[in-house]
Parts: sequence; structure tokens; C-alpha cells
Amino acid sequence: MLRPTLVSPLLSLPGAVPAEGPDEGVAGHYGELFREQRALADGTGFVDLSHRGVVTVTGDDRLSWLHLLLTQHVSELPTGQATEALVLSANGHIEHALYLVDDGTTTWAHVEPGTQTALIDYLESMKFFYRVEVADRTAEYAVLHLPAGSITEAPADAVVRETAHGRDLFLPRAELTAFAAAHGPAIGVLAHEALRVEAHRPRLGLETDHRTIPHELGWIGTAVHLQKGCYRGQETVARVHNLGKPPRRLVFLHLDGSEVHLPPHGTPVRLAADGPESRQLGFLTTSARHHELGPIALALIKRNVPVDAPLLAGTTAAAQEVVVEP
Repeated sequence: MLRPTLVSPLLSLPGAVPAEGPDEGVAGHYGELFREQRALADGTGFVDLSHRGVVTVTGDDRLSWLHLLLTQHVSELPTGQATEALVLSANGHIEHALYLVDDGTTTWAHVEPGTQTALIDYLESMKFFYRVEVADRTAEYAVLHLPAGSITEAPADAVVRETAHGRDLFLPRAELTAFAAAHGPAIGVLAHEALRVEAHRPRLGLETDHRTIPHELGWIGTAVHLQKGCYRGQETVARVHNLGKPPRRLVFLHLDGSEVHLPPHGTPVRLAADGPESRQLGFLTTSARHHELGPIALALIKRNVPVDAPLLAGTTAAAQEVVVEP
């Protein structure tokens, strides 16, 4: 995953500790990780996601055109309705993940930090005769997340994308500091990530590698519409769906709480019975410390690993829960 180029002004807030890795540019936490998680779970505060890319598509043909390129059915997307969509390679591997909403004149999407340029290059190459304009709005608009249950009112000039997990705001970047002063507390991305892992929601660049297909992550249904075709990679989606045998599957892991350090992204996953030097069966994708569950993680493992088998993430004992059925 590419690194972002923008640094949030909210890193100047008291207690802000910068995030690392793909979330560099915003705060990982503001000094009290578990308190921030509890606040987010209770529907208070907001998360600064202003490092994410923002892409817009305007023009009369925008929805019918995007319908031809994305895995999701968007040709008749109602105004204000949120959805997710993927861009696949010709072989069905995931290249981009878009979090979409249309405001009636413009389709807005936020994407992983630094990926917007490659996405726009692809979209521009597919414009042909369609009446569409694609723009990188990252420098103008920042993404903020309000948790489910939040009573905070969105500013009048923000575009709102509402889901079961909360509301994403596309807010003019110049208003970030004023919004934070009026609608705190600010919550770091580590709390947001812990709740994402708890909810088993995949993230591009963490739960994916160069050969990941949507079926492996449970993105079928939420980001892939099985009753539409004519998009790049659709043949792979249909074939694997009909056979019912993706090569790997996403699992949720309860990690041994006695370990001091969380195993990082990419840590090999093996059968506990075979020991830490045995054959690798997958890799850990995201780990987090949860305010109630303790150390948890997501991992991508071979489909045929028994669902009740104790695992090892590196040398850390891990008990699995099924996310994607084998």
C-alpha cells in the first residue's frame, strides 16, 4: 500500500501519537487507546481518516459508466445510498476498493491512502465516449468517520455516506480543525481498526495481496453483485462462485493474551500441532488490541485448514473463528 502525502492538522491535538504504516499522516491514538475504543463503540467522537484518497465522478453517464467497470450494481444507485465496490484485474484479483455514495450530481468515493492516482489512471483510460469527468479531490476534501449511534450533525457542506457501521463525511479539508474543536473527542485509527477487525471487515492492502479474489474475504454480496456481468474479472468471480472453492479464506483469530507484542502484518500462520517451523498455511493480515476481547486478528489461510484447528501466528497461539465458510 502506498504512503499518503498529506499530514492531518489534527496531529497537533493534545496527546496525538502519529499512526504508522498505511495510516501514516493521521493519529494512531490520542493517549488512551481503550477509552477511545469504548467511546467509538458507544457512538461518540469521530475518527480522522483525512489521509484517505477522495475521488469524484461527474457527468450524465457517471453511474452507467461506473456500472461497467465496478463489481457492484450502481447503474441505478439511489441518491444518498452508500455502497462498496471493487476494481478487479482481468484474472479477478482485487486491485482497488471504493466506498461510494452519489449525491445526485456527483459520485464520491474514498479509497486507501495513496491509491487514488492509480485508480484515476485506470478510470481515465476507460472513458472513451462517455460523458464523465474524473477528479482527485484529496487535496480539497478530507474523510471523517462518525460511529453508528452518533448524534453529531454533519456540516451542511459535507457529503454523507451512511452505513450500518456509521457515517463517513467528505468534509472540506479547510474545516477539519473547526470540526474537531466543535465535535470531539477525536479518536485514533487504532481504535477504528480494532472495531473493524472485530466486525470481520477486510481492508485493501492488509487483507489482500496480489492474488486475492473477493470470495476469500467475504466481499461477495457487500462489494460484488452476482447478478451483473460485463466488468473486468467477472469470469473468475462467476467460476469460483459456481464451484464454491476459493483457494483461501479469511478467519478471525483470538490471540494469546500473554504475549507482550502483537504479531505484525505478514506473520506466517501455521497449525499449532505442527509447531512454529512447520509448513506455512497463510499469513496474519491485521492484529489489534480490543478493549473487551483482548488481542485479536484477521488472517488469510488455506481453505482446507480445519475450522476447529488451533493455529500459531508466528509463535503466538491463536484460536480461529470462521469468517468465510470453507
